[in-house]
Amino acid sequence: MAKTVAIGVQSYSDLIENKYFYVDKTSFIKEWWESGDSVTLITRPRRFGKTLNMNMLECFFSNKYEGRGDLFEGLEIWKDEKYRRIQGTYPVIFLSFAGVKQTSYNETKKSINLLIKKLFTQYKWLINEDMFNDDDRKLFCQISEDMDDSVAALSVNILCDYLHRYYGKKCIVLLDEYDTPMQEAYVNGFWDELVAYTRALFNNTFKTNTSLERGIMTGITRVSKESIFSDLNNLNVVTTTSDEYATSFGFTEDEVFAAMDEQGIPEIEKENVKFWYDGFTFGTVSDIYNPWSVISYLDKRKYDTYWANTSGNGLIGKLIREGDKNIKTDFE
Repeated sequence: MAKTVAIGVQSYSDLIENKYFYVDKTSFIKEWWESGDSVTLITRPRRFGKTLNMNMLECFFSNKYEGRGDLFEGLEIWKDEKYRRIQGTYPVIFLSFAGVKQTSYNETKKSINLLIKKLFTQYKWLINEDMFNDDDRKLFCQISEDMDDSVAALSVNILCDYLHRYYGKKCIVLLDEYDTPMQEAYVNGFWDELVAYTRALFNNTFKTNTSLERGIMTGITRVSKESIFSDLNNLNVVTTTSDEYATSFGFTEDEVFAAMDEQGIPEIEKENVKFWYDGFTFGTVSDIYNPWSVISYLDKRKYDTYWANTSGNGLIGKLIREGDKNIKTDFE
């Protein structure tokens, strides 16, 4: 029986628990873990499953999902006994900057601080444990939307330290859509201010963090290493030209055609689907399909430009308007 095709679901557990249509991307877990990389940055276009994959990582590694092997049974990762043993065994911090789209520096900083405060609120029970002293509790209470920049810069590092001390295991930090605030800062003219704030936050979270096991960031752009990543010499940057994780984001042609078979779509439609929706190449792997378009087609059984108008083009618009002759020529 064909599974229900649910549109816009970014929660991995919701997809699995409700038995909705899902293309197995759990091999990404193994590829990332066995890379051994300390911190990984993966860039992919919008609507390519970045948030869903990050949520999948959280469900797999986080001790909040201890004993939830049912979320992975029958999938590729569950074939390996080694990974069955580590499921649900790490403290995991998951942050998303997807909604940080303010048009001023102060509002952007406040928004990020609120996200961090919300993160700390999830663990407010933790600080009352006997292993923490009054200084620890005082520092915990300093986390707020109006906290000093020096506190904000250390905030995620501090939470990693507390979780490490409590659970006895280092933390995994997942940051989704890291670059959304940076794009708004560039378009709206507060780039330099936000770079200083973000550089300090990222450096303390991903480099000088002795309680970090692994870190991973996703975004649609690679912000120059000379700005926010200038201090991160432990960063593995994976772009659309890299062979790493080439099939982890987006659907391969085999996956698309298998989904069409499952949904009972006639064989004759495969060439039409290929004509409309393939065309991406990641690394040396070609014929990668945009998941949003394919899922929308499977749901509606109608050919359309589903991916159009799903992104903001302010960054490109500003570059074209204000860039020099060489930039405009390159775009053309």
